[in-house]
Amino acid sequence: MNRTRLNIFLQHDHAKRIDELATMKRASKSSVVAMALASYFTPESADRREGGVARRLERIDQRLNSLERDQTILIEAFALYLRHHFSITAPVPDAHQDAARAQGRARFEQFIEQLGRHLQRGQRFIKGVST
Repeated sequence: MNRTRLNIFLQHDHAKRIDELATMKRASKSSVVAMALASYFTPESADRREGGVARRLERIDQRLNSLERDQTILIEAFALYLRHHFSITAPVPDAHQDAARAQGRARFEQFIEQLGRHLQRGQRFIKGVST
């Protein structure tokens, strides 16, 4: 058999695993590496790797489609809410504008604090609404 000598650098963990496998199989490190390379280069191995990649890409595609659907629902719901809010909310008279702004700031700060607490607890509001 024709063989070519190679000097390679491996990560310490990989070299340790090759050494352990060689000891366990009672084979040389070179033969362990040769078997691994032969397995890697077989068409069946390449097909398995490509199949695994294809399955992972399919799962990623499904997740992206789900995110896109959820985002579309969120945008539509928000637009519907805004249209409803703007159609039923009476304009604030000029004399009360400053008080309305101050109250709006206070409510917004309270909303942000409540949102922060809710997210820190890891809870999702939508789960409570949908069940």
